Amino acid sequence: MTHHPARVDAAAGEAAPAGGTEAPPAPAPPRDRYLDLLRSLALVRVVVYHLFGWAWLTVLFPSMGVMFALAGSLTARSLKRPAWQVIKSRVRRLLPPLWVFSAAALFLLLAAGWKPADDPDLDGTRGLLSLANYVLPVGAPPFPWYLGDKAGLLEDTWAVQAVGPLWYLRAYLWFVVASPLLLWAFRRAPWPTLLAPLALTALLTTEFVRIPGETGNAVSDFAVYGGCWILGFAHQDGVLARVPRYLAVSLATLTMAFGLWWASGHLGPDGWDLNDIPLAQATWSLGFVVVLLVYSPTWHRLPGRLAAWDRLITLTNNRAVTIYLWHNLLIMATVPLIDMAYDIPFMTERTMAALDSTYTMWMFMLVWPLIGLMVLAVGWVEDLAARRRPRAWPDGTAERGRPGA
Repeated sequence: MTHHPARVDAAAGEAAPAGGTEAPPAPAPPRDRYLDLLRSLALVRVVVYHLFGWAWLTVLFPSMGVMFALAGSLTARSLKRPAWQVIKSRVRRLLPPLWVFSAAALFLLLAAGWKPADDPDLDGTRGLLSLANYVLPVGAPPFPWYLGDKAGLLEDTWAVQAVGPLWYLRAYLWFVVASPLLLWAFRRAPWPTLLAPLALTALLTTEFVRIPGETGNAVSDFAVYGGCWILGFAHQDGVLARVPRYLAVSLATLTMAFGLWWASGHLGPDGWDLNDIPLAQATWSLGFVVVLLVYSPTWHRLPGRLAAWDRLITLTNNRAVTIYLWHNLLIMATVPLIDMAYDIPFMTERTMAALDSTYTMWMFMLVWPLIGLMVLAVGWVEDLAARRRPRAWPDGTAERGRPGA
């Protein structure tokens, strides 16, 4: 997920001007509002998908591929500085928001009766050590697949829904760590580096290579979305812009067509949900991202009617990690809140039936205020992680109100 605003590279080694005064810092480069718009759309699509479960959304807008591509572009830009500094900075921005979420998630899991030491799926001491992934997500953190009672306040798979999406942070962390090597390889052999993840995905799809367990999941995620991450490099370095547009779009269309063809013969339990079909996800996402980036305009301000969404897009970009981490837990939090309506004295069988038939829509309407409350409650941790002054609601209003802004 590209969750990090652009930062100015330090001008190391420059001599101070005469008189001993230091040169003023270079102004921050203007944000690319088109990329900000894509990031916001990707986040909204993730929330809607996890709420409604519509498989066709994975085809309409492959959010994960888009977010990895945007993150790859920003990482490539940052790597003008020493690699270790970039990795340390990216990891530092990621971990504090994760720690806040992990503390809340573990509290809820333990309070609900989960006993990691007695969990047969954790395989003893080795499994207990995997709890460290709640602190540093080199792997996906463990959680019980079933916890509680189906007839309880929440369904018994709530832990999977709340903690499962943390796979993205694991994948993001490994992409960041591998980026110096990937960027080095891309600048020397662009096409082989771009296509290598796709080839690895195809290999993992066959029966010849089987990597079991969490290692297999990590390698699969790295392969499926590696092409999108490297496309971010191509966009940042201007390589994609040098490919004739008709050629780029033609190749992207063929790649996407292959993805849909492959998906049609390998439908999973949820039909056309590309999350269950790795090779289709990899090829469709890759082609989709190529089209988005080939037609990428340079917007320093949102044009036309999009300008009305400027504050919301700014807010979602400044709080992307918070929104992603908490959205699934907040979706589930809407259930007990809506269920309180059934206890209202004047509720009749007819109004209860109406509530039943519109239940998911009420969840959709309620989850956004809950996300807003969570942004207010813990979003400022993202500012501390980025070594900025904490802000309660960073929608750009304060910055625009400053003199000279």
